[in-house]
Amino acid sequence: MPFDTSLPYIVRDENAQYYECGFSCDNAIVLHIQDQCFFITDSRYTLEAKQNVYKHVEVLESSDLLDTLATLLAMQRVKKLTFNPNELSVGFYQTLLSHTQRHKCELLAAPNFHQKLRIIKSDSQIALIQKSQKLNKQAFKEFARFVRKAIQKGKILSERDLHFYATMFLSHKGVYDLSFNPIVGLNATGAKPHALPSEKNLCKNNDLLLFDAGIKYQRYCSDRTRTANVCADMSFGKSQKFASKKQQKIYDIVLKAQERAISKARSGMRGCEIDALARDVIESSGYGKYFVHSTGHGVGLDIHELPHISAKSEEIIQDGMVFSIEPGIYLGDEFGVRIEDLVVMKNGRAEVL
Repeated sequence: MPFDTSLPYIVRDENAQYYECGFSCDNAIVLHIQDQCFFITDSRYTLEAKQNVYKHVEVLESSDLLDTLATLLAMQRVKKLTFNPNELSVGFYQTLLSHTQRHKCELLAAPNFHQKLRIIKSDSQIALIQKSQKLNKQAFKEFARFVRKAIQKGKILSERDLHFYATMFLSHKGVYDLSFNPIVGLNATGAKPHALPSEKNLCKNNDLLLFDAGIKYQRYCSDRTRTANVCADMSFGKSQKFASKKQQKIYDIVLKAQERAISKARSGMRGCEIDALARDVIESSGYGKYFVHSTGHGVGLDIHELPHISAKSEEIIQDGMVFSIEPGIYLGDEFGVRIEDLVVMKNGRAEVL
């Protein structure tokens, strides 16, 4: 059912907790009632919570979070309570239901309602995502420099080795958390969109390397993918020259699809229309069945947020939305190509972050 923002709601997800309160932990319930916010947690976290939550947030210590929530709902005379069914276990929901029924409070399921609240980013949130992506790009440059030197010196590195060093560059030697486990794929491994690195696949000159990675800056995520030719002067720039004519052909198709989607995306379009901008290029080139995922996804506190940029998405794209544009072609046991940037819709158009 549609989410009524005027109704009280609870969240358990840590990113939703952080958005509401400025702090999160692995055992808390946040109750939002109009301009009031309650952070219910146990004694392990109350001191740190009180030191970090926003001024309007009240921290409540509890040995039974759901019992405390039920008491609070009764005190506040809450008759309807919204929750996200996707973030609750069956056991948690059943206990919550028994408490709310006792106090005659109706539970309203609204899948992903909190991501819908966060779908339009503020200028300050966009700036944090942009900073995150800037740091991410720096890590891509450092990683490319590392691979170049390894090739120049004849150093033998496996995919697993590359993954290890990439993680070090991405975290800036432990300063930042990662948005997700980076994807490092050589040749056929790159044909698996979410491939795991192997110690058996060794990096050599003229290999195709697909690298997908992101970091977090003040909890906001970045995301970027490049496909590059491994050589003594390699980079993760979009201009790539491959020794294989087939690799070059596929790369050029994916690049054309990505650039078309970015240049022609407009506020007011549906997610499926932006997806089609990229997908049509790949399908008209004869490789439609090898583009096996959506064109993009929202990015923010979560690495996968709203809006969906997919063939089925009816979401209306608006200014302030941040999402990826990442078409790809994956050829079985041969190789895969994906190119990804983050964009923000601004003044009706997509602007690369």
